[in-house]
Amino acid sequence: MLILLVLLAILVLAGARTRAQARARFANAAIATTAAGLPVVPAERASKINEDLHMMMTPVRLGTAADSARAAMLATQIRQTLARYADTTAAVADGYKMFMPQMKRQKVYHFTNNWHAMQEAFRFDPTKPTSILYTRDADGHFSLVGAMFTAPKRFTPDKLDARVPLSVARWHKHVNWCVPKKSEAERWLERKDGMPVFGPESPVATRAACDAVGGTFHDTVFGWMLHANVFAGDDPAKIWGDEHAGHDMHDGMKMDPGMKMDPGM
Repeated sequence: MLILLVLLAILVLAGARTRAQARARFANAAIATTAAGLPVVPAERASKINEDLHMMMTPVRLGTAADSARAAMLATQIRQTLARYADTTAAVADGYKMFMPQMKRQKVYHFTNNWHAMQEAFRFDPTKPTSILYTRDADGHFSLVGAMFTAPKRFTPDKLDARVPLSVARWHKHVNWCVPKKSEAERWLERKDGMPVFGPESPVATRAACDAVGGTFHDTVFGWMLHANVFAGDDPAKIWGDEHAGHDMHDGMKMDPGMKMDPGM
């Protein structure tokens, strides 16, 4: 269960607003039509709309000087802590293990410390992140990117703000997943109308729709997650910006037939 807290190497608000945003993208898209006049949504746009149904992010808050100062101090502290992990062997020596090493091509590789993941449910320590993040070039060389922190799914925005200011950083979690039943792992590859039936790229995002395709529904799959790209420069938008929380940051979780779907914290 604990290793699932780091998934991720998938922008919306909760409830009705989530669906309203997805519908707005659909309505405003410049799309072709069929002979019958029905809309034809480009595959890339349809995939993005579907992904938005499965992502919840913390709301944006107005910032203060104190928020900016606290976030900058945290970034500096995290950067200093991670400096010794420029080589992945140092991370492994400190108890971090690569998540899903069988996946050779990941946009971001998560090296996870399960003990730190467990502790994150009870405390926030910028020097002990759940995961250390790396990218990998064509020659196989790892480059240190930053860290990922986790929090229980039950945490309110105020509790998350107490860890890292929400006016600067946005936490995310994965919601409304329909997955195959445990005995039908091969169905992860199933598609309908060009879209996956299951997982974070599926248009299935309600319990009723999931029941209709014979899947198992999870309203929340994992706890809250936050990436701190502290080696991306000094710009807070680069360090804490939500763009690095995008769906492709967690490619490994999309079609892994062996994944155990546990709601986690």
